[in-house]
Amino acid sequence: MKTSLTRFAIAALGAALAAPVLAADIKVGVITSLSGPVSALGIPYAKGIDAAKAYKSTVGKHNVQVIVLDDASDPTVAARNARKLATEDKVDVLIGTSGVPGALAISGVARESKTPLISPTPLSVPADDQGWTVTVSQPFPLMVAAVVDKMKASGVKTVAFIGFSDALGDLAYDSLVKAAEPAGIKVTANERYARGDSSVAGQILKIVASRPDAVFAGNSGTPGALPYLALAERGYKGQIYGTHGLITADFVRVGGNAANGLMVPSGPVMVADQLPETNPVRKVALDYRAAYQKVHGSAPVDAFSAYTFDAWLVFADAAARAAAKAEPGTPEFRVALRDAIHETKELPGTHGVFTFKPNEPYGLDKRSAVVIRLEKGQWKLAP
Repeated sequence: MKTSLTRFAIAALGAALAAPVLAADIKVGVITSLSGPVSALGIPYAKGIDAAKAYKSTVGKHNVQVIVLDDASDPTVAARNARKLATEDKVDVLIGTSGVPGALAISGVARESKTPLISPTPLSVPADDQGWTVTVSQPFPLMVAAVVDKMKASGVKTVAFIGFSDALGDLAYDSLVKAAEPAGIKVTANERYARGDSSVAGQILKIVASRPDAVFAGNSGTPGALPYLALAERGYKGQIYGTHGLITADFVRVGGNAANGLMVPSGPVMVADQLPETNPVRKVALDYRAAYQKVHGSAPVDAFSAYTFDAWLVFADAAARAAAKAEPGTPEFRVALRDAIHETKELPGTHGVFTFKPNEPYGLDKRSAVVIRLEKGQWKLAP
């Protein structure tokens, strides 16, 4: 009897030793605005994560867990969500959120908790960030400069600015001033409004009275339509420009005819099928479209879901290298992941080709910017 038990124990031990060792999951915490005034951006961000997860659900031998939280378009909630994900759920990386103020709030938590943050939103981080935050969005100055080039080519000499009264508005205005001066274009106004405002009539009256050749709006999403609607009501006939924050189906719907002719900067993903076969972005952008179509049953009509798709690509590429140095779920892995992100070189995404450098948050160059024009509800490459 003892001999049989011994043989059974040995056989069981052998089977246990022969069984594959399950690798620890990698946890990704996603924060986005599924409700509130920034949800026109936040919902596409969430859809981009769904497409990315379907496109690549594992990193090497590790499965990837995703936790998605709604920040209700509130930076305070965004920071609280980030702290919960980092300290309670112990995620290995954060992705989020939809607005610049919220992204800045998450960045502070990422730095404090030593958790890498990949932001789909452009933002400026302090010098002491130590590389914990990167963004897969294009630098605002780069994108605005592409629009200013179009202004100059069209003979624009004066441009009025209207934008959000927050960090995004500041970023857009500063970028416009920096690009306009060397182009010989004078910025004649700096009007602001809150994301939750229902009217910008007063600000637009001032702008129209100054008779600028063009108006540039530093805003995003559905609230970004207000200035163009008000300009149309006042019969403004000058040229209209905006940021890449307006490339959403909701903006096109709300802006309607008032936004016809609007020119904005964009990543090449919006015109992927028009790119040459040799362009490294083309294949990835078309793969993204296919993954999105498979998950959501329709083709993407915005640029925002592609940003979180790119965030996932950057994460997965870096995580594969970090996993060779440390076990997911540990402080050592988060440090290795941060370092691996900053070692990324020539990684094709949907918005461009990513190369990060130590302690620099942006990874895209001029290859990531084109200018598109809204014509009867459709975005087309500007000539």
